[in-house]
Amino acid sequence: MYWGDDIMKLNYKRTILIGLAFMSICSFWQFYDNEIPKILTYHYGLGETYTGVIMALDNVLALFMLPLFGALSDKAETRIGKRMPFILAGTALSSVLLFTLIYVAHVSSNLALFIAILLFLLVSMGTYRSPAVALMPELTPAVHRSKANAIINLMGTLGAVYTLVMIKLLLKSAENEADTNYIPLMLSLVIFMVLTVLILFIAIPENKLIKQVREGVEDFDGEGGLISKELAEADVNASDGSVKEVLTKDVRKSMSFLLMSVFLWFTAYNAVTTAFSRYVTEVWDLHNGAYADCLMVATVAAVLSYLPIGVVSAKIGRKLTILSGIALMIMCYLAASFMQSFSPVMNFYFAIIGVGWAAINVNSYPMVVEMGRSSVLGKYTGLYYTFSMAAQVFTPIFSGFLLEHVSYRTLFPYAVVFSTLSFITMIMVKHGDTKPRKKKSILENFDVDD
Repeated sequence: MYWGDDIMKLNYKRTILIGLAFMSICSFWQFYDNEIPKILTYHYGLGETYTGVIMALDNVLALFMLPLFGALSDKAETRIGKRMPFILAGTALSSVLLFTLIYVAHVSSNLALFIAILLFLLVSMGTYRSPAVALMPELTPAVHRSKANAIINLMGTLGAVYTLVMIKLLLKSAENEADTNYIPLMLSLVIFMVLTVLILFIAIPENKLIKQVREGVEDFDGEGGLISKELAEADVNASDGSVKEVLTKDVRKSMSFLLMSVFLWFTAYNAVTTAFSRYVTEVWDLHNGAYADCLMVATVAAVLSYLPIGVVSAKIGRKLTILSGIALMIMCYLAASFMQSFSPVMNFYFAIIGVGWAAINVNSYPMVVEMGRSSVLGKYTGLYYTFSMAAQVFTPIFSGFLLEHVSYRTLFPYAVVFSTLSFITMIMVKHGDTKPRKKKSILENFDVDD
């Protein structure tokens, strides 16, 4: 397909294939978040504090690695593309290290060796997350990046679901948790990660598709206008670096406010999702996993909202969609802060929170990369993740301090404050809000995507 002729259509099949890399990544992180703490606690006998420190390593490493490898992939020029070498090499190395990690846990009680391999595995995973995510905006017309990002998020969710299903089917807990056999589960993950990325590599010829985009696309400037074909090509073809990053003062200002917003809304949301399990026990005296229903409702609501929100964003714009999502979350956080005991209405609040979070998630990353040229998509992908990860390092510490030394009832007001701040900073963002062109005729509104 010659993309220049289909600028107003999103190629769903291609977007789904691009999402295979993120699906592979999310399958691993679902395993990491759920099972590595259990291995550290039950097999190696670590306490909660040290387990928490080790589990936080991925976020700390991400602060440095994601922008670094995103920028490195921007500069890469190979026969198979800019991003693909990082995706292939990172997946291969991570698969080998995951195999080694679980095998060592199975045959050895050497904690130092396990942690060393885990550290290398986390570094390996960090080498290709930004390049994998940057593949979507690089191969997607600007106006469709919100819808495409919705599909990428869905693919990531499917990857996480695959891991959960495999855990249920393959992970048989021994009488003693320390003797649980993780090898079947590990093999299923390694095979899944390798197969999905191989399909991506075979089905997505990165260089060929980039060439089609550059030759045929009239790119959007992030404000509903059009960049000329010549300017797009100048950005692409510059080899001396002179046209690689042409950000005006106003665009840099918008970028700064947007990244501040990313940090602030992740600070609010992550505090609630990580501390809610303790909140329901300490404040509402609920036990036996009573918190799980609310978090599940939020997750399901977010997943069901991804595609509709992508469509809505194309109609009303990304910024307004994000602001609406933040407003919904603020109202629900505020209402929850006044609840003296648990009520089924909390499930409704969390459903709305999930929808609001989807509105933010689907649109914020495309807005960040919209402000950069095609030659620096990896760099801006890394910046986005740096600010989101920084929030996830900061908020458990700060909110945890308030919960422990002030009151557990500070949780929802805490979320209200940081969400409100993100709303204010988001208002200051003036760029990155691409909207589609008006149809030339009424009949074009009934055109169906391929």
